[in-house]
Amino acid sequence: MANPVIYLDHQATTPCEPAVVEAMAPWWNEQFANPASRSHRPGLLAAAAVEQARGQIAGGLEVPSSAVVFTSGATEANNLALKGLAEAELEAGGNRRHLLCLSTEHKAVLDPLRYLSRHGFALTELPVPPTGLDLEQLTHHLRADTLLVSVMAANNEIGVLQPIRAIARLCRARGIRFHCDGAQAVGHIPLQPAELGIDLLSISGHKLYGPKGIGALVVAADVRLAPQLHGGSQERGLRAGSLPLPLIVGLAKALELALADQTVRTERLAALRDRLWQRLQTLGGIHRNGAASPRLAHNLSIWIEGVDSAGLQRALRPSLALSSGSACSSGEPSHVLQALGLSRQQAATALRFGLGRRTSAAEIDTAAELVSAAVTELRHR
Repeated sequence: MANPVIYLDHQATTPCEPAVVEAMAPWWNEQFANPASRSHRPGLLAAAAVEQARGQIAGGLEVPSSAVVFTSGATEANNLALKGLAEAELEAGGNRRHLLCLSTEHKAVLDPLRYLSRHGFALTELPVPPTGLDLEQLTHHLRADTLLVSVMAANNEIGVLQPIRAIARLCRARGIRFHCDGAQAVGHIPLQPAELGIDLLSISGHKLYGPKGIGALVVAADVRLAPQLHGGSQERGLRAGSLPLPLIVGLAKALELALADQTVRTERLAALRDRLWQRLQTLGGIHRNGAASPRLAHNLSIWIEGVDSAGLQRALRPSLALSSGSACSSGEPSHVLQALGLSRQQAATALRFGLGRRTSAAEIDTAAELVSAAVTELRHR
């Protein structure tokens, strides 16, 4: 029997925790009513379950329940935040037309902003040096007509953490809205949007051991958005469509579990990540992508000298599940790594190790051995 594949791609997606599956179970076929059907008892029970889950999520993030808007995931949440804010500005007759983000943002942020730039808005994609975001440079590019700054809390490829509180402070002083893609961060690092000064925070369930197909946008009370899905009054008119009750219950349970073991999990995975880095260093020609600190505890992104990228992926595929970058990049060399100054060829040799709740020390040691063997063989061909 073949050895099982070691899964080290937890930033692409995480397994759904058994306790999350258990929490969702009754809402699939026992208590399956539509939460919007409030003329009968099953519908009222479903509506109550939605609001209980909303309250759980709000409590975990330390925001009012009214701030949580359910979406299909972080991609939809990003679109609602970015396009919704821009369209609301237009509808209100406002004159702010400038948008700013980092060149290393996820495509789910870059693409909506680039869409807006083709429809009357000006977009600045701020370059980011390998050492991290330069706050003075960010300040320099803010304008009198800047409507929005969007910066992710934790980069999905290289795991680098951004100075969210400082960015929020800069924006708040100028009346600029601050959106933060928190898909990779919520449940993994402390992230309370109201306390940090975040106006709009996007969340994804399947990045924190919850189900796919569910997420949320946390919206500050004084922010006005134009809905992006029309056809119903669900979610205070911001997001039409029947609510996926089992997934909402699952998201709430997943966040509860993630917050409960966040500190212990972070410490354990940071030790395993550092162990992996030290083992790989013995190969020589191994470069870490992004700053060593601050970064997610469960992320290690590297690029490797002297190997053919296609050959490396073929050699590792039977035994290791890992990626070269974002799961949304369609096989292209990472735009994040190229934005940091790597060539296309260097970016193509990148490996992203995403450790998870179930990752063991034995798996880390085996992964290091497999990568070392593959790199050594490729370098001597």
